[in-house]
Amino acid sequence: MSELDEIVNLIKNKYKNLDLKGLHAHIGSQIFEPKSFEDEIEILVRELALVNERHGINLTELNMGGGLGVKYTEEDCPPSVQDIADMITGSMKAASEKYSMPLPTIYIEPGRSIISTSGVTLYTVGSSKKVPNATKYVAVDGGMADNPRPAMYQAKYTAEVANDIKNREFEKVTIAGRYCESGDIIIENINLPKLYPDDILCVYNTGAYNYSMASNYNRVEKPAMVLVNNSQSDMIVNRESLEDLIALECVPDRL
Repeated sequence: MSELDEIVNLIKNKYKNLDLKGLHAHIGSQIFEPKSFEDEIEILVRELALVNERHGINLTELNMGGGLGVKYTEEDCPPSVQDIADMITGSMKAASEKYSMPLPTIYIEPGRSIISTSGVTLYTVGSSKKVPNATKYVAVDGGMADNPRPAMYQAKYTAEVANDIKNREFEKVTIAGRYCESGDIIIENINLPKLYPDDILCVYNTGAYNYSMASNYNRVEKPAMVLVNNSQSDMIVNRESLEDLIALECVPDRL
């Protein structure tokens, strides 16, 4: 007996207040290969057929989970949402016919694919340091606290200088954060116009995860968030202050 059989039996015989409607799977993140979803559908529809055969239950819903990839760098080539939708619906029809099952209602979680590209992070450039015969590091006023993804699992990003860059030569640099950690690197070995203090660096595709994963590492305040649309801007998250950080702290009366 499989774990799924055990769960179905529990719901049928013990937890009768639960209404089993379908199956939900999640196969990963940043998926660029549509065939991954095709393989997932084959497995899930086969399980629907087994539940129907063994337990007499016709499950009517399939949640495919998320994982749709987005373009963080020039090397990334994710399929379009339309391509994924066409593949999923076609594969679902084929699998349902193969296992003689009615077509289920399909759910999919687009996740970062609908929000990542809508956000950018603006950093102010600070100091720089050239390691002899090696890397030039350029520090900015953010880093692993507002974007922990590069430090945690080597996520890749691209960036541009957002202010005037006329007549500047390009050079290869590594963008480092302010948090005094060896892993506090935002982008490694990127070609940019020569950077100077107070330049504004725009890092793309930070609409997903960045703010939700942000922290107050080293007691640094979180940045503000601004909504920009049709040349209008509105503050939607205020910049944190030191008073915000210490608001819950208290000194015992005996001290």
